[in-house]
Amino acid sequence: MFSPHGPSLRELAVQALSSVERGYDLLAPRFDHTPFRTSDRVLDATAAALRAFGPFGDGLDVCCGTGAGLRVLRPLCGGRVAGVDFSAGMLAEARRAHPDAEWIRADARTPPFAAEFDLAVSFGAFGHFLAADRPALFGGVHRALRPGGLFAFPVFAPPRIGSRRYWVPAGFDAAMRIRNAVWRPPFVMYYRTFPLRAVRAGLTAAGFAVGTVVLPGFGRRPDGAPCSRLVLARKV
Repeated sequence: MFSPHGPSLRELAVQALSSVERGYDLLAPRFDHTPFRTSDRVLDATAAALRAFGPFGDGLDVCCGTGAGLRVLRPLCGGRVAGVDFSAGMLAEARRAHPDAEWIRADARTPPFAAEFDLAVSFGAFGHFLAADRPALFGGVHRALRPGGLFAFPVFAPPRIGSRRYWVPAGFDAAMRIRNAVWRPPFVMYYRTFPLRAVRAGLTAAGFAVGTVVLPGFGRRPDGAPCSRLVLARKV
């Protein structure tokens, strides 16, 4: 599915009926051939926006998956580059693709770091965290950063209500809630549970000073608002 090298429908169904960790272990060898992998366009736009705030020393990719975030960290960070994820399968693929980086298996809510990084990034992972998980997630990143360190990630404006881009993720989230109500273990993956206003409040509560910059090249909504921003959370 998605490409000749991507997963089949059967493989996706098995993944969807697994836990998040087991599902990504299964998907890992084919993950980079699916639309779930963050596009190079988003990664390059993030790197371009972050250049004005660097250079940085040590960099961390939070919920790194197969290591796509290194496309951002490598040109910006002069020191150690690492990724943390709880899927052994995804980390195995990351190690295979980027053997010169450091890969750590851990839950992003309780990372084994203390003031070790100057820049942390994350891409495409926040749908795996419920609102109740945000304090631990943001707190873990805050602990991992040195004073003045930066946590950066892209966010996209919600689509217009009633549009196809609105109904597709809404339908997916509804189907996922039904699945988790009737099947165990749960598979937490929702597209509409990370609103910017609530995220700002959560980051501020964790000890960050929060701002955003527009990511150019992704257009604007009919009301003139940018379609994409980069959240910049500075540890204070």
